[in-house]
Amino acid sequence: MRLMRLFFVSGIVLLMALPAAAQGRGDRGGNAPGAQNRGAAAPAGPAMTLTVSGFPDGGQIPVKFSQAAEGAAPGEGTSPAISWANPPAGTQSFVLNMHDMDVSRNRTTDDQAHWVVWNIPATAAGLPEGVKKGPQLPDGSYQISATGQVYRGPGAAANGPPHHYTFEIFALDTKLDVQPASDAFETRANVMKAIQGHILGKAVYGGLFRRPQ
Repeated sequence: MRLMRLFFVSGIVLLMALPAAAQGRGDRGGNAPGAQNRGAAAPAGPAMTLTVSGFPDGGQIPVKFSQAAEGAAPGEGTSPAISWANPPAGTQSFVLNMHDMDVSRNRTTDDQAHWVVWNIPATAAGLPEGVKKGPQLPDGSYQISATGQVYRGPGAAANGPPHHYTFEIFALDTKLDVQPASDAFETRANVMKAIQGHILGKAVYGGLFRRPQ
């Protein structure tokens, strides 16, 4: 009888100890009450967006913004109005990169540099239509393209397929110490190298173009 009473008491002690042991294991595994709240990441803000005026994302770029526009100087054109929204907190500057993804330059992965604008102020929310040529814009940012210090409009030939033109905007946590070089591709490479490790956000917009028949 005494032996049965001993087994009964021992069983009760063991059952009481099991929840405590399980809770201890939960603590070590990070599943204890409140563990998910400790060190939890802050909710992400809305995604950064980019809009190019005059055509939908993935649509046909109007001739107005191309090298084929009436009155456009060779290799130039009128730049479209571009706007962006929801830059990440801490943004210090922006870089815009427009390029033709269907061009393979000098048998390399380098494509056509249609417009690179860097050190756009963090307070900016876009670029107006018809940005003037010149090495430096009124807001202090720099520009360059394969044509020179000017926007280079789309110019894919009429006898081939439409080319894919991509606009990219990068939000950076710094301003770049990059000066324009005489060669646009060298300058673009320098800009792309300088932004590594400083990109807080990015947005992309694309369009198709070939010259009218």
